[in-house]
Amino acid sequence: MKNFIRVIAGSVFLLWSTAQAEIQYGLGFIAGQTDVSGTETEGTAADTSDRSKSIKEFFVGADLFVEYVADNGYAYGVSYVPLDVELGSGERTDVSGDGSENDSGTRSASADVTDLITLYANVPMGDSGWYALLGYMNTTVTTNETLNESSYGNADIDGYQVGFGNRSGNFKYEFAYSDFDDISLTATGGGTNTIDADADALTLRLSYGF
Repeated sequence: MKNFIRVIAGSVFLLWSTAQAEIQYGLGFIAGQTDVSGTETEGTAADTSDRSKSIKEFFVGADLFVEYVADNGYAYGVSYVPLDVELGSGERTDVSGDGSENDSGTRSASADVTDLITLYANVPMGDSGWYALLGYMNTTVTTNETLNESSYGNADIDGYQVGFGNRSGNFKYEFAYSDFDDISLTATGGGTNTIDADADALTLRLSYGF
């Protein structure tokens, strides 16, 4: 899927090289809140319980973008967020009553969104600068954890984005809701613990194109 996105992004930059008067590129500033709910399932012989948790995380960031702006107000573009966005983090301390089980200690874990790429379209609503926003997203969820014997890997996920905004010259501001595919991770190196999670986000984005 990332290869497909790179092809689309390359096509946009090819348009830029052949029709510079109709292309804008620039920088956006983003602020928002992620909402993640997930369940960890223990897969050891000593513990097969489930633990659920919901995390709301405020974040700020920035993106780079290039877009084709048509004379009729439609715009098509691709944006890339070069900085990681934290989805959530947490820790817990377990004390095992059975000395034969290596089940005691503090466990911590966090997850970040890395290399977030969005293909989007702005659909004009009237002639006052307002537009509807539609987007397709792809990103990698990277994990960082401290566990007794095992570790979780990373996962590529897709998502969609809907919202609205307003364009005034080269300046835009927009509000959007993003919903990502379910995240499913299985631990390796000890036991068969799994994590299943769902993530979405509300964002405000201010951007300027050149």
